[in-house]
Amino acid sequence: MNSIVLIISAVCVYLIAYRLYASWICAKVLCLDENRQTPAQKFNDGKDFIPTNKWIVFGHHFAAIAGPGPLIGPTLAAQFGFMPGMVWILVGAVLGGAVQDMVVMFFSVRSNGESLGQMARRYLGRIGGFVALFGSLLIIIILISVLGLVVVKAMRNSPWATFTVMATIPIAIIIGLYMRFLRPGRVIEASLLGLSLTLLAVIVGDWVAEHDMLSHVFNINPKSLALFVIGYGFIAAVVPVWLLLAPRDYLSTFLKLGTVFLLFVAVIILAPKIQMPAMTRFVDGTGPIFAGKIFPFMFITIACGAISGFHALIASGTTPKMLMNEKDIRLIGYGSMLLESMVAMIALVAACILEPGVYFAINSPTALIGDNLEQVCITISSWGFKLEPEMMKNLAHAMGEETLLSRTGGAPSLAVGMAQILSRIFGESLLAFWYHFAIMFEAIFILTTLDAGTRVARFILQDFLGSFYKPLGDTSSYPANIFASFLVVSGWGYFLYVGIIDPNGGVNMLWPLFGIANQMLATIALCVVTAIMAQTQRLKYIWVTAVPALFLVLVTTRAAMEKIFSQDPRIGYLSAAKSAGDLAINQYIVTGLTVVFLVVVWTILINTLYKVSLSWRLNK
Repeated sequence: MNSIVLIISAVCVYLIAYRLYASWICAKVLCLDENRQTPAQKFNDGKDFIPTNKWIVFGHHFAAIAGPGPLIGPTLAAQFGFMPGMVWILVGAVLGGAVQDMVVMFFSVRSNGESLGQMARRYLGRIGGFVALFGSLLIIIILISVLGLVVVKAMRNSPWATFTVMATIPIAIIIGLYMRFLRPGRVIEASLLGLSLTLLAVIVGDWVAEHDMLSHVFNINPKSLALFVIGYGFIAAVVPVWLLLAPRDYLSTFLKLGTVFLLFVAVIILAPKIQMPAMTRFVDGTGPIFAGKIFPFMFITIACGAISGFHALIASGTTPKMLMNEKDIRLIGYGSMLLESMVAMIALVAACILEPGVYFAINSPTALIGDNLEQVCITISSWGFKLEPEMMKNLAHAMGEETLLSRTGGAPSLAVGMAQILSRIFGESLLAFWYHFAIMFEAIFILTTLDAGTRVARFILQDFLGSFYKPLGDTSSYPANIFASFLVVSGWGYFLYVGIIDPNGGVNMLWPLFGIANQMLATIALCVVTAIMAQTQRLKYIWVTAVPALFLVLVTTRAAMEKIFSQDPRIGYLSAAKSAGDLAINQYIVTGLTVVFLVVVWTILINTLYKVSLSWRLNK
């Protein structure tokens, strides 16, 4: 199949959904009122509540929600073929993800900009609010650990990639200092400087990789890279937001939108052929990248891009404090999710234009395919996908790498696909440049979410700790901030390290846990807004949020039960623990977390059903 068919089909579905379904929800279900004061207008304080132009809010909201999930999830799920991922990305986004984002944003606006946890406390009671807050904190920790794992896997033993990604940190600091002290308000100057330095870092990275001494300095093993990422996360959480977090987010917005637009145009012009079959043999659960059947594991592998609970944290309590008019909720809530879904579709295309044998050689762990190139080719060829040693050698050389074997995590194979698309536009001689540009592009996506997620988790933890000891809840106190940041970073840092030492590459263990956690957070968000709809005279429309919520309960519960009890050690955590030796404790810990997630989501669901039934009886 030609990739342009996928892209045009997606665009048509998005336009129809936005024009018809989203409009109907806004008019009939939510009853948006453009004459009603928003929290930004009502509480305008020039600090948190600031009426802002809708396009600026759109850019801010998209940058906040568009992490690496829509890039990595579709890439990993391509092991099932291109068709399952394409269908779920479209259906999930239109009927689930975009609906969640828009409805959560609406009720947050109507609740004076309250966060998801605050709305849960008000409409589900103290128990529901506490469970939602506790579950959100655990879920964010798992999310950050997986993002750290992906960036470590992309940079490991690659001097060019490591230098380029590390260089973006001082670049962000330079931009922060430039805009605060040297040239305040000179946004265009700072933007051009930041983008120029970022591209220069990619170019210089080639020279670093060829330099005898510097290549060894930046040829860092995964464990050392993990310590670097952990240290970065801690520093980013405690330093002033203007110094690192804000300029990095600002630069990442340009890179995200610019690169996605460039890829979109390139796919339209080139119309590359999809090499991956519509369905592969691995739908039966024997996939080399991660084990598990297409149901339920495809629906948790692709979370962001279809539906993501993390979005609910942004759509409540943050973006609603900037809206100038309720009528903008459709554009910002529903529209930005559709744009992220398009990012996921482009990522799926970039992964599926690779030769299937190459795709599996890059993404399959060493423990499964080995590290001898000839044996790797024999193993993958036995799966029905042609692969020859020279093909992998030539590809690695063209990308400026010594080897591309077992670069698990999804990012490297996506970078190869992106490089092949862009090099056809700008020249084959630039393959290595575009590969490392794509690695940097993905890493900036990841680090932006990692540092912002760490800061959000710190706020949630301080809110929680403050109920026991008030000084710990003071976000203006540096000692309290440092203590809470240390706890958060220690939490996700542990799981990052667990993924690094996992012989199956970490992805097989942590990505399903990430998907389960993220979709359970989406379930919590949809349950909360379903309860609100029932209590605000919208009972006949609760199916809009209740149906995707119940589907996610089914998917996540099934996936969690399989991850706990499956007899296949590549799927079941308890089965894997029996042969894990000294690493068995890690399997037991992730089993415990999965059980906690199940308890959280079912507690919220039962609470929601009680509130809905109570509202139904009162209105009967």
